[in-house]
Formats: sequence, structure tokens, C-alpha cells
Amino acid sequence: MYGFSYSAQNVGLKTKIVTVEVDFKKGGPRMFNIVGLPDKATEESRERVVLALQNSRLPYPGNPSGKLTVSLSPADLKKSGPLFDVAIAVGFLSSLGEIKVNLERSLFLGELSLSGDVLKVKGVLPLVQGAKEKGFKEVFVPKGNAKEAAIVSGIKVFPVENLRGLYNHLLGKSEILPQRPSKISFRQEAEVLLDDIVEQDFAKRALQIAAAGGHNLSMYGPPGTGKTMLAKAFTSLLPRLSEQEVLEVTAIHSVAGKTDKPIVAPPLRAPHHSASYAAVSGGGADASPGEISLAHRGVLFLDEFPEFDRRVINSLRQPLEDGKITISRAGVSVSYPSKFILLVAMNPCPCGYYGSDKCICTPFQVGRYWSKISGPIMDRIDLWVEVLPVSYGKLMEKGAQADTQHKKAKENILNARALQAQRYKSPSRLNAGLSSRGIKYHIKLTDAQKNLLNNAAEKLNLSPRAYHRILKVARTIADLDQKRDITDEHILEALSFRPKDLPY
Repeated sequence: MYGFSYSAQNVGLKTKIVTVEVDFKKGGPRMFNIVGLPDKATEESRERVVLALQNSRLPYPGNPSGKLTVSLSPADLKKSGPLFDVAIAVGFLSSLGEIKVNLERSLFLGELSLSGDVLKVKGVLPLVQGAKEKGFKEVFVPKGNAKEAAIVSGIKVFPVENLRGLYNHLLGKSEILPQRPSKISFRQEAEVLLDDIVEQDFAKRALQIAAAGGHNLSMYGPPGTGKTMLAKAFTSLLPRLSEQEVLEVTAIHSVAGKTDKPIVAPPLRAPHHSASYAAVSGGGADASPGEISLAHRGVLFLDEFPEFDRRVINSLRQPLEDGKITISRAGVSVSYPSKFILLVAMNPCPCGYYGSDKCICTPFQVGRYWSKISGPIMDRIDLWVEVLPVSYGKLMEKGAQADTQHKKAKENILNARALQAQRYKSPSRLNAGLSSRGIKYHIKLTDAQKNLLNNAAEKLNLSPRAYHRILKVARTIADLDQKRDITDEHILEALSFRPKDLPY
């Protein structure tokens, strides 16, 4: 008796189709083997599937006793997780010869409970996308994953509640209706607006530049000056994600098991400073994405930046430069996209009151605090802003018309991004991502401007990377002003955001 079905597995964000073959030979002692590099969770499918079939009162090819073999191919791909349960059960039913649907065009995903219910699994969205790309016409998913899967158009998604219902559908006795396509709602509301923040005009200007050009930003200053509020307002300044970007971002979060709904707004990830290296960069036995990848197309906010482990801070170097991160584990190496804006906030010293009578830190403590931020990381941060305390008299003053400042800033950012999309002929390419060759092609300076920048670079002892970043920031400032050419004022403003008067 032979049967088969198809399932799939994520390797990073790539989909690998898995063929499930079932063979039963009568006679001899009762045996049940799963081959094809299964992990512990996949091996345990034997118990889950057998009991789910029996408790659903469905025929099971292992009765009477005999040798039952399930092969998961390709054999050299390590299979992990319980998402093959439903496909194995369908393979059993296929071996009975009663199934009337075309299994060549159907793909099955889901974990089984012992009662026969089909349970949610993670990573369904990229699996359905991969199934569509590989020519499958329909996919059977757990009912709890159906709305997530139905975001993908061009393939039928069937929500499966239990094994008995799936069996009746496959026999043609009853019908599981396809899930309606999920419409993506782009409505989003900001929690914090620029208008909610008192003063801090220099920091607000930096936020606009960072949002317009995709630049990395650092804010430092005493506790309670509004650094975290500025960070919360920042994400609402970013343009909404396109439909393609929604699928891209949601797929990463789906693989990590973080969501089953479309993510329509640029994500804000804010891990605690005690987060481990694997939590931030990604890893584990299945090389799952970390906070760096979950912030793709959005913002990675690291509060109390120097308090992070030095290894965690240095793990930012590759994704900040290349827009992706590669995770290598035994037998697997995967890459995740990691194009995000890095937003960091920090105190000037461990106690937070450097330079005032309140400070209790020794020079050694201050030096050790700042030494975690290496030169290569500082070079990759385009904008440095000192956030100073606000005068008490301003805290309770009523501002101008509500939301005016925030709306105007967002309008300017959208206009600046429109110029960049026109210039680079790509809606997702921003000034911050310009290569050295792109800088020479797209940024033109007069001889006087070159001398101005070169003199400033010598005084500030800038690295070539920092030099290029000033040019890119100046280009963004010109775009915010809707200017085709960069002026002296744009260069001087870009230079004003270089780190200065740092405690160490």
C-alpha cells in the first residue's frame, strides 16, 4: 500500500517542498518509522498522527500489524517541527486509495492534536507564497492560520478545523469552503506625535532627516529629557509600507512565530538591553530571525545603548552595511533581510548626569561606559543629537493647533522620498543606501563646497565612511528643502549632526 502528499518547510525565508511518501507492508511485528532527517518534534508525529486518526474514527493503514514507513524527501534536508502532521495523515489516507482530490496540486500544513484537531503552526505566510511560486493550486492550512495565508492571492486557501472534516472533503462527502482573500488595511494611528514633545527642535529636525533619507540616529542626554518619546514619534513619521513590503515584513514575523496578521506599519523593535546575542541577531537550532531582522523596513530602537553586551552592539555592523544578516549553524546557513533605521538612545554616563553636580561617576566608569561603542559602530550612525533638559515653565504650556507640526513634518518627508524615488528610479531606495559609486554619480559639489567639506573633515578627523555619510545627509536635507542642488547651508547642517562634546 502506497500513498503520498506534499508539505513544505521554511529554510530562512525560502520554501522547500517536502514530499511525504507512505508505504505499508503487511505481516511481521508492528513497526512505524519516519525517515528523512526528522528532528525530535517531527519524529513524535508517529504518536500524534496515529492517535488523531483513531480518535477521529478514520481508517489507519497500520491495522493490522505490519511495517509502516514514512519518507520525507528530499532526504538531505533536516525536517523540523510538527507542521508535517496533516501531510503524513493525508499520506496514510492516500494509501487507502479513496481520496478524490488531485494531490499533485495540493499542499498540506498543520500540527495535529490527539483529538484530531488541526493546530496553528508558524511560518505559514512564506510557505503559501512558496507553494504558489512552485505551481501549487491549493493549500490546506490550520483554521487559525487561514487569514494570514489568505493574504497571498492566486492560490486557494482551505481552512482546516479537524482531521475528520478534511477527510470528508477529500472524499467528496462534504466541502471545506476556501478562505476569502484577506484585505490589507493600511490604517494606522500614531501613539506619540511631534506636537506632544515640548521644545527639542534640534532633535525633531534630526528625526525628519532620518525618516526622509533612512539615516541612523543617536540621541544622548540626561534621563527624562524625552529621548524615548522622540523614538516613539519617529515611526509614525515613516511612510506606510507598500503591499509588497507588507508581505515581505509579515513573512519574517511569521517565520519567527510573532504574528498571524499582516504588518502594515513600519515595525518598531525595542529589545531590552539585557537581550542576548541570539535574541538580537537571530539563531537557535532552526536559525530563526532575531530583532535585527524583525525590524526590517522599520526601526530598531536600542535604549540605554552602551548597556547592551559588546558582542550584541558589534553584531549590527554587517546588517547596517549590507542590509542583511547571515546566520550559520551546523548544517544550515540562512540570510534574512535587515534593512532598518537604527535609533539609539543613551545617557552621557552610567548615572546619567555627566557634567553636573549630580554625577557620581568616576572617569574610569565613564570611559568604560562609552568604550562599548566601537569606532566602526559610531561611524555607521549618521546623526548625533544631544537632548537637553526642558525648562519647567515650558512643560505645561499649551501648544499651537494639535498635530500641525507632525503633519507638516510627515508631508515634507513624503515629498523628500518622492524625489529620491524619482532620482533612483526605485520607491524603496533612499539616500542612506547610496554606495560610494552612487555618491559620485548623484551628488555634485562645487569646488568651494568640496573645500568647505574637506576642511571640516580634517578638523573633525573624519573617516572616509563618515565623510560619505555627511554627503548623504546633506543630500537628504536638500531633498527636504525640495532643492535639486546641495548648498553650503545643507553641508553645514549635516556637519552639525556629527558627534561633538561627547563625554569620552
